[in-house]
Amino acid sequence: MGQNGRVRKLLIGALAVVVTVVVGAVGTDFGAAIYAEYRLARSVRTAADLHHDPSVAILGFPFSTQVADRRYDEIEIRANGVDHPVVGKVSLEATLHDIGLDDASWLIGPDARLPVGKAESRIIIDSTHVGRFMGIPDLLVEAPTRESNDATGGTTESGISSNEGVVFTGTPADFDERVSIAVDLEVTGPEETTLVMTATGVLTGPGTADEEVPDDKLDAVLAEFSGTMPGQKLPFGLRPTAQGARGSDIIIEGIAEGVTAALSEFNQP
Repeated sequence: MGQNGRVRKLLIGALAVVVTVVVGAVGTDFGAAIYAEYRLARSVRTAADLHHDPSVAILGFPFSTQVADRRYDEIEIRANGVDHPVVGKVSLEATLHDIGLDDASWLIGPDARLPVGKAESRIIIDSTHVGRFMGIPDLLVEAPTRESNDATGGTTESGISSNEGVVFTGTPADFDERVSIAVDLEVTGPEETTLVMTATGVLTGPGTADEEVPDDKLDAVLAEFSGTMPGQKLPFGLRPTAQGARGSDIIIEGIAEGVTAALSEFNQP
């Protein structure tokens, strides 16, 4: 073997060693992140009295650098099928940004109180449970018709529509046909936990049930698509800043900066 061949062989060997080291480091980093997510999911379940582990993601790479800095870039927590005293079941979501770990282990325990640079939280009620609450079993919730083809998916970063003209489609008890109704959403009350749904008119045309309602039945139909839904408490006690539709769900969202998040407050009693 000539000198060039030996050099080439040495370079290939060295490259193989470097690749092995890099792959091993990435694998170790990835494994540590998965374990931290698992432990956090268990902590949230325990602290928030959930029946199942929520879905948890600790975002940002490399994970080990965040641990060394004692600060996570972003954490997402999602829990589906959470018991709710008013509507039966809801989903809860939270996205935390710039999370300090000075007073907590990188394996966040149930009693942790985390300083958070920015927090977003959402309570999500699907069409089925909204319909059961309102007495309209076949109810379907959709974004306002003017936003249905919006490429951004909604008016907020998380894709929530505006709160005016949300489309409720279903068959009311006082009318034997499926109709589409424009509904405005508002959160009110002393603690801002009551969702008020106010039907404003019948919708016809493409993307709707396209069914008119006679004048003598209009008030009764609009009344069936209106209602007040109390007890809508956001994870971590955030104040609502937006409400609307996303997909076939009603979502109430809160965004706040400079908060302290206790895991027990993810699921508000």
